[in-house]
Amino acid sequence: MGRWEPDARGRLLQAALDLYGERGFEQTTVAEIAERAGLTERTFFRHFADKREVLFAGASALQERMVGAAAEAPAHVSPIEAAAAGVEAAGAAIQEGGELPRQRQAIIAASVELQERELIKLAALASSLAEVLRARGVGEPEASLAAEAALAAFKIGFERWVDSSGERELPQVIRESLEALKAVSAGAT
Repeated sequence: MGRWEPDARGRLLQAALDLYGERGFEQTTVAEIAERAGLTERTFFRHFADKREVLFAGASALQERMVGAAAEAPAHVSPIEAAAAGVEAAGAAIQEGGELPRQRQAIIAASVELQERELIKLAALASSLAEVLRARGVGEPEASLAAEAALAAFKIGFERWVDSSGERELPQVIRESLEALKAVSAGAT
């Protein structure tokens, strides 16, 4: 495949995911990713700041979709329902990636460095979601609690979805995790 073929970013992403899966994240170099994609290292760095960014480059778009959905939730819904709208929208965005989210998660699970980065990303998502809830008039600690609880349900739902055969939609699995959280909070198990 030539350097001038279309979709350099997509080719770099797929090459990186393939190599991370074959060799591991730590053992894969930017040079190897670029070579596999049929591109130069310079082209790699035009698209990604470093090899971790291949896995986390979509975080800002995911955050925008999540906070947008939470902000647009009907005014009468509870803080947890507004937060739920946000994490379900994020789940729908992730599912649009087909098998890439599962492949990405397997790579992250195999690397402590990447797990740390994922936790930082989740903390940033929770902070942004709490900010949206505060803008909706929710006070503290309710805004932070609703945001953190919704992100916990999102994380558990995502893990369940990754481990499943893919028959169910990610937003539905996230919704089930939120309902389980509500049941636990209400004392029903």
